[in-house]
Amino acid sequence: QVQLVESGGGLVQPGGSLRLSCAASGSIFSINAMGWYRQVPGKQRELVATITSGGSTNYADSVKGRFTISRDNAKNTVYLQMNSLKPEDAAVYYCNARVRPRPDSVEYNYWGQGTQVTVSS
Repeated sequence: QVQLVESGGGLVQPGGSLRLSCAASGSIFSINAMGWYRQVPGKQRELVATITSGGSTNYADSVKGRFTISRDNAKNTVYLQMNSLKPEDAAVYYCNARVRPRPDSVEYNYWGQGTQVTVSS
């Protein structure tokens, strides 16, 4: 089994910054893509940013230039640096990872429990 544990959410004023972290643990042989998604009540979960094991990144248009995703492969951890936060960035942010538990297994998709980000003055 694999666990993803997020941290770093909270309340921030518009224009402020937050850094989210997500650490994967458990039965892990390798991790392919890791990413962050967000969801607000009544809406579908949406992609924020993803990063491959090689460091290639992809961002939603709404966060380009403000958010930066990075990862530490040795620590099985992915980060999301969020700058210039706007009220519309408020959501529950979920970590995602594509994990291969054993050398001979397929990849499985795992989600964290979510961390709340609130942007308000």
